[in-house]
Parts: sequence; structure tokens; C-alpha cells
Amino acid sequence: MLYSMLGAAEGQQPKLDELTPRQIVAELDKYIVGQTEAKRAVAIALRNRIRRQRLAPEIAEEVAPKNILMIGPTGVGKTEIARRLARLANSPFLKVEATKFTEVGYVGRDVESMVRDLVEIAVDMVRMEKLDEVAGKAEINAEERLLDILLPRHGARGDGEQEQMQRTREKLREQLRQGKLDSRMVELEVRERLGPVSFQLIDGGNVLEEIDLNIRDMMSNLMGARPKKRKMRVDEAIDYLISEEEQKLIDMDQVARIAIERVEQSGIIFLDEIDKIAGRESGHGPDVSREGVQRDLLPIIEGTTVNTRYGMIRTDHILFVAAGAFHVSKPSDLIPELQGRFPIRVELKPLSEDDFIKILTEPKNALVKQYTALLETEGVKLSFTDDAVVEIARFAAAVNESTENIGARRLHTIMEALLEEISFEAPDLRRKKIVVDAEYVRKMLADIVKDQDLSRYIL
Repeated sequence: MLYSMLGAAEGQQPKLDELTPRQIVAELDKYIVGQTEAKRAVAIALRNRIRRQRLAPEIAEEVAPKNILMIGPTGVGKTEIARRLARLANSPFLKVEATKFTEVGYVGRDVESMVRDLVEIAVDMVRMEKLDEVAGKAEINAEERLLDILLPRHGARGDGEQEQMQRTREKLREQLRQGKLDSRMVELEVRERLGPVSFQLIDGGNVLEEIDLNIRDMMSNLMGARPKKRKMRVDEAIDYLISEEEQKLIDMDQVARIAIERVEQSGIIFLDEIDKIAGRESGHGPDVSREGVQRDLLPIIEGTTVNTRYGMIRTDHILFVAAGAFHVSKPSDLIPELQGRFPIRVELKPLSEDDFIKILTEPKNALVKQYTALLETEGVKLSFTDDAVVEIARFAAAVNESTENIGARRLHTIMEALLEEISFEAPDLRRKKIVVDAEYVRKMLADIVKDQDLSRYIL
């Protein structure tokens, strides 16, 4: 579950150090409608990290992150707020469901695995950054290697012959860059990887999980690659050589060190569905390990040391954002010690009809913009009138009220039902300009919304 950590904002992304809490909220407003209190809470938490980095080391060590508990129904923006925050901060971010974990001793994943997953994400992040840094040098090295294959270097000869060879080499270089040699075949020595070696060690504890990782590494090193001659086109060969040169230029030990520091200082873990592990021990049945999982979470959130394949990770300064609907249970049903680990509590409000109108049109990733862009790839110019957007929002609010309230996710089902015919016919349409108005929305959706049984299945 690796999410891209780079901001999606157009133009140049503002530097995090320059963003005030008000500006952080403004950045979140570009993608999320409403929920001002939640945005303010995460903006303060992010700004406090910047403030902590400016402190003297002995004081900075004592400043713990203020973990956040978001309470609100599904589809109101809990996950999206945390995800956009992580992209804004360019921080290692992991979203994980609390229901995945089981108490130590039961079959399943233990809570320490989320820290290991976060480290893997951070390593990939840093590695991609390093790849960007060495990309230019790797291309030059790969080009030289390919020219050596196309025009092998000979031993020292007369000056005239060497100059002639150099001129020929430069001509080949120019042709290579212009793509004139792409279809030519060359023979390369490649490192052929054997088939994947798979091990499945079943145990709830982290000891066997670590053994599993170590065995995978060991077997991949022993059996991972062997040299083999292979013929390929020049354009394929240059891509392969660039990839090989990039791996040579990257110091993975340095990558691991930077990744570990980044996780410890700016990692964010989003614990979703935490309400599903709330509730006291029943002693039997599927709920038997709920309170046990809560107890296992305590040291991770409070601050402990977790062993990973890249080294020991301290979790003292990782920011934890937990979220849950708390329909059946209440935050007070969590064990008191865990409640104390989340000092900031924010309640997210259910979305209204006005919120739906804004969600459809205002954010950078608004649904109306998405569907318009999708159909434009087929040459169809799709547009929505203002009264159509109001009508879509009204239907979404009505269905949420009469059935289950799933928040903004209802808009996805409404839009799919509304545009199903247009999406299906788009490639074959002769009239490529379509205007969706309120009358069309009522025609497509009114009967479904009126029929309660049908709307439960379709919308």
C-alpha cells in the first residue's frame, strides 16, 4: 500500500518550512470540502514538527507528537485529510486498518509490522529521490557502454586511426540520440533472475516474520542472478543499461540511513477503523483479541524500538492519526491508556447537500472535472449545468438519508448511474457535445431513488 508522496498540486509545490497553519489549511481546502476543525488540528500537528526541528537537540528529544483521533461517519474526509497532509509534508505515510492486527499469540499480523511497512515505504521514497539525482550520470554511463558494444575499443594505435575512431564514435552517439539506431540488434550480458523463491511462515509473532524476511534476502542473494548473453534492440538495451547504472550509483546503505531518520522524525501512520477494536473483552468469539490489540498498540504509540531489516526504529516521534465512525462503540470504550495516547480529538460533521455541491465542482480533483476529462479522451465534450449539479447533490443527500449514510462516496454511485449510458455509447456517438441538465438527471435517477429496494442495490 504504497501511496505516492509527492504533492499533486499544479505548479511548484510550496516548501513545508514556509507554510503556516493557515496556509496548510488552504492547501487542504484545494482537495477537501469543509471539516475545518480537523484541518486545523492536523495543520497544527504538522507545524509543531517544523517547530520541533528548530529546537536544540536536548529539548527536541522531549517534545512528543500530539496524536489525533478523528471521529466521524464514513465518507466525510478522514482518510483524505491524512493522505493529503502526508503528500504536503513529503513524509513517509502508511494507512492501515486496525482490524488487520491480532494480539500476539494469535494467527495474524502483529502491530509492529506497520512500523516495518512504513520503513519499506520510506526506503522506496529515498531510493526514488536518489534515482532522480543520478539519472543524468547513469544515462551518460549507459550511453558509453552501449557505444563500446556498437564500436568496440581496440588497443593503442596511431594517432590518425584513434582520431578516425573517435569521429566514428561521435557520429554513432549522434545517431543513437536521434533514435536512428533503435531497431538495430545488440548482444548484452544481462543478469537473469531466477523464479521467485517463496516462503510462508505462519505465526502471529514478529520473530518468525523477521526470519521470513531474512531467508528471502539470503536466498535472493545466493540464487538471485546469473550472467547470460541476450540479444535485444538498441532502445531496449539503453533502458536496461540505464537501470543497471542507476543501481550501481545508488548507495543503499545511505538510503537506509536516510529512510530510518525520516521515519523516526517525520513518519505518519494512519490507523483507520480503530472503532472496530474498541469494546471490552468478551472472552470468546471473534472479539477475543480486541483489547489485546489495544494493549499491543500502546508501546508503539507511546514510543518503543522496533527491529526491522534496515535496523532499529524508534517510534517516539512518529505521528499517529486514528480514525473511526464510532457508530456502535464510543471513544470511551477504548482502554483508558490508549485514550490517553490521543490527546487531540476532532469530530467531523456529516456532509450536507451544500457540501455535495462544493465537492462536485470546487476541489482540484472534483468528480465533475474527473468525468469530463475521462470522456474528453473519447472526443466527447461533456458539460454540467448548475441546476444539474444541484439536482445530483439533492439526490445524493436523499439516498443517504433514506438508506445508509456513506457520505461523499454516494456521489460516486450517483455519477456512475447517471453517466452509464453516455460512458457506454461515448466511442460511437456522432454528436460529441453533451450537456447534462437537471431534466436529464431527473430522467436517469428519479425512478431509482423512488424505489427504495432498487436504490439500496444500485445507489
